[in-house]
Amino acid sequence: MFYYIDGTVAELGSSLAVVDCGGVGFALNISLNTLQYLQVGEHVRLYTSEIVKEDAFELYGFYAKSERSAFELLISVSGVGPKAALSILSSSTPENLAMAILAGDEKTLTVAPGIGKKIAQRVIYELKDKVAKENSAVAVPVQTGIGAASGAKDKAADAVAALSVLGYGIIEINAALKDVDTDALNTEGIVKAALKNMMK
Repeated sequence: MFYYIDGTVAELGSSLAVVDCGGVGFALNISLNTLQYLQVGEHVRLYTSEIVKEDAFELYGFYAKSERSAFELLISVSGVGPKAALSILSSSTPENLAMAILAGDEKTLTVAPGIGKKIAQRVIYELKDKVAKENSAVAVPVQTGIGAASGAKDKAADAVAALSVLGYGIIEINAALKDVDTDALNTEGIVKAALKNMMK
């Protein structure tokens, strides 16, 4: 299994990046979100996901681990293939996707080309249900300041749920939230700050 591909961007297309790694060109399917970080001739590390079929072996590359996690969760939903998952991730960031799933916001998903209302509803239902089951099985500690208002605790709890949607575990989430000022940020800001900490 490839965890990441590290090399130089040799070619770029709207949904494809060729990364030269030691003289071997790896073709990776990418989202528009990942594309914006890439330039031909520059060094890059793309986190990968592999799709093995009877007649093909395909690599998908992502600039951030959170996007790869979102991709792998999306393709776990019945009826959602790699192309549909990439379409969703080309129209929405991982944190916005997580918030949309928690809020039951179908419109955020149906903005993506080829994603209809039924698929959007299925994604929301299956992934929201999965997160609910995981969070009900674990007591989620929330990192907030001493005497923090209940609103800050609610925001932090929502951020924990959103990060769970992206496939992160409770221990990893709380480590990422340790130095985040949950009082000053809204839920989306908390999620973004936690993801930034995970990238370090």
